[in-house]
Amino acid sequence: MEKNIILEKEKGIATIIMNRTKVLNTLHPDLITEFLTALKDVKEDDEIKVIVVTGAGRAFCAGGDLPYIESIDNPIDGKKYIKMAGSIVMGITKMEKPVIAMVNGVAAGAGFNIALACDIIYCSKSARFAQSFSKVGLVPDCGGSYLLPRAVGSHKAKELMFTGELINSETAYELGFLNKVVDDDKLKEETYKFAEKLVKAAPIPLAFIKTSVNQSERLTLEDALEVESDKQSFCLQTQDNKEGVRAFKEKRAPIFSGK
Repeated sequence: MEKNIILEKEKGIATIIMNRTKVLNTLHPDLITEFLTALKDVKEDDEIKVIVVTGAGRAFCAGGDLPYIESIDNPIDGKKYIKMAGSIVMGITKMEKPVIAMVNGVAAGAGFNIALACDIIYCSKSARFAQSFSKVGLVPDCGGSYLLPRAVGSHKAKELMFTGELINSETAYELGFLNKVVDDDKLKEETYKFAEKLVKAAPIPLAFIKTSVNQSERLTLEDALEVESDKQSFCLQTQDNKEGVRAFKEKRAPIFSGK
């Protein structure tokens, strides 16, 4: 039986691949369950420094599984399904390791929001994005109402959500939520080239940077300065800080150990 999620690991990089190609990797509960298991696996694997999330076939993820959604006949089961899908977004944002979305095709509805939850987004020129919920009489889920306004501003977010408009990669880049758009045949190469840079970086500061930036919307400047002082005082005592300073003085690339 074909797996809904394929998990690959190589040279410190884990790749989580959504693998329901016939239905554009839509979020059936079985896929969600396997996705959450994969996130737990890579979180606990000390050899993994960076995670790449992508989709097999022609899509990144086209959102909710409409046939499954049609089968839901009561609010309790509906809420259970939506919260379950939202757990993917929470798992990505709470993950201390960097997560890169490699968007290889359409990212619609919840699929769009899973990409937004990632720390970095690389996409192919042929990728398309849509907050498609209103087209089927739904509201954004998987954190869309939180993530998209912070990425593009409230007015543009409302426009995309009100209309469900499909936008191309060029427009998405201009809106500011993509890190890089590359030719389709170069997407994997460019994404992993960037991931390899992060594998070589000091993991403790990367984890602290991620959590600090994710928390920044909820903090005052005074709070942020206090958080920075706590985290920086910790980093100053790490072996990686000592190694980084030595490497800088010796004009060489540092070799970080995560200690």
